[in-house]
Amino acid sequence: MKILVADLEGVFLPEIWINVAQKTGIEELKLTTRDISDYDVLMTKRLTILKEHNLKIQDISEVIATLEPLEGALEMLTWIREQAQIIILSDTFEEFAKPLMAKLNFPTLLCHNLSIDKMGNVTDYNIRIDDQKKRAVKALKELNYEVIAFGDSYNDIGMITQADHGFFFSPPDSVITDYPEIPVTRNYLELKNMISSLLNV
Repeated sequence: MKILVADLEGVFLPEIWINVAQKTGIEELKLTTRDISDYDVLMTKRLTILKEHNLKIQDISEVIATLEPLEGALEMLTWIREQAQIIILSDTFEEFAKPLMAKLNFPTLLCHNLSIDKMGNVTDYNIRIDDQKKRAVKALKELNYEVIAFGDSYNDIGMITQADHGFFFSPPDSVITDYPEIPVTRNYLELKNMISSLLNV
């Protein structure tokens, strides 16, 4: 039996931190896993910036409330779910993603969570498990699933290479340059064609 796993931001949703950066005018918050491959370095930097600018979870939530899925994302995800099971593996946080899942008709999402104090300050981030995307794919394979994986960033490399069939979806040029051996799909039509060929539908 085949199962799909996919990243969330940059695949079905816009990048949350980039939108927070645009709303607040804090350029450094535009950095994502497309720019910094070490997730701990990236998140430590983000938490420092939030503290320096006194940004609270309420401020981030206000931005998230304005976001919509990428154009065509809901239709794409609905089609995938009609063909096979899919699990979203993301390095986002439950507190960020929860209000957006309704807009995608509640796919299964595995991600991390935040520590937030009574004042709404984001004090820490809690990784569910190190290298969760790759380890999730490994676990699914041990359950005798044939895994199809796709994402757009450096933090997706582990799951893409661990999967039976892995490829990029609309990655930046830097990721393509660093991993030229991994196939690339650049839009939802190419994604649908790739998945169709792998599922034989």
